[in-house]
Amino acid sequence: MMDSNVISFQTCGFFVVVYFMHAAYGDLSYSFPEEMKRGSVIGNMAKDLGLERSALSNRRARIDSDGTDERYCDINLNNGELIVADRIDREGLCGEKASCILKHELVLENPLELHRISLHIQDINDNSPQFKEELINIEMHELAGKGARFVLEEAHDADVGQNSVQQYSLKNNDNFILAVDGNSIELVLEKELDRENQQEINLLLTALDGGSPQRSATVVIHVTVLDANDNAPVFSQAVYKASLPENSPVDTLVVTVSATDADEGVNGDVTYEFGHVTEDFKKIFSIDRKVGVIRVIGPVDYETIKSFEIRVKAKDGLGLSSYTKVIIYITDVNDNAPVISLKSLTNPITENVSPGAEVGIINVQDRDSENNRQVRCSIQQNVPFKLVPSIKNYYSLVTTGQLDRELVSDYNITITATDEGSPPSVLL
Repeated sequence: MMDSNVISFQTCGFFVVVYFMHAAYGDLSYSFPEEMKRGSVIGNMAKDLGLERSALSNRRARIDSDGTDERYCDINLNNGELIVADRIDREGLCGEKASCILKHELVLENPLELHRISLHIQDINDNSPQFKEELINIEMHELAGKGARFVLEEAHDADVGQNSVQQYSLKNNDNFILAVDGNSIELVLEKELDRENQQEINLLLTALDGGSPQRSATVVIHVTVLDANDNAPVFSQAVYKASLPENSPVDTLVVTVSATDADEGVNGDVTYEFGHVTEDFKKIFSIDRKVGVIRVIGPVDYETIKSFEIRVKAKDGLGLSSYTKVIIYITDVNDNAPVISLKSLTNPITENVSPGAEVGIINVQDRDSENNRQVRCSIQQNVPFKLVPSIKNYYSLVTTGQLDRELVSDYNITITATDEGSPPSVLL
């Protein structure tokens, strides 16, 4: 992976004072709700850092994102306020994670300072619970005894914490009650069935979240009373785990789930399907309904998501079902080259500038993880400049000797960034 990054300088005959950089301190942390309007004020960084407002413009203050191209906030240079710059959707950014933190940086020049900004995004109750299906069909034998249990698929709410699903209720009926234990929901037979009197029963199940105002969803459970089907499918494992390298080709086998049913004939025929999964997941993985093989059908990118946790349902021919958990860990490969950004450049520079003067600021990022994201920077040897590491992926470009415009009036400097991956990715 190669590209070219060249910096040009010209020397001229007037004097400029160049300041050296100092290390960063004074990290900032702000907490605010998702979906705030663009331009909304998050906090005042100038006040929180004890900076004069005039220093923001003079020192070319700016907000940088931490290793991504997305920037969700910006700084008002007139008053130092941190403001919302783009829509912040917590569910889209962090999914079901309990904590949602966006990382940005406040960069100041002359001297160089870096203040890390942590944005803690609070969830609001902007999503209602959802059931995967509008109708749940269950087939039961009339000989099923009191206390017989039938697993139901839980509702899903994109919100988290108290705003997620908190309780379920079943509309009063003659035969069934509801048993809820954490995420496990079961329909419990309270009064035995009589097929001669009632061949079909319709129940109404409601899921409620804990937000204010409260949101809910309902689903109809259609029970058909049938002849005996004594056994539900049983998975060979309660949890299946698999590791998958990112960029795995389409049709790569990820993991195979397997369930058996002790019944015979159609009662023992097992089929498989995913429980609730996101639309993004459906674009990446598929499951073979007959044999339980999960395969890759779309692009797998470690930098986008590092793991998947889903439920898989096994269902026999007459409706009894069970669930297992599948966890897919995505492993990183060195598929991203370093990215070099020129953050500041004094150009032209004076020929009488002192050796060791800072004339430019370089930032380098790599989206990979661990060793794959560790980056070294260097420049060619035949120029009177060198790179000096500073703070968190920043380098200062400084002079190493006296400049003489009559001998050399401009320089083209090539910066090489190399990560520690195997094989390494190089950017020139």
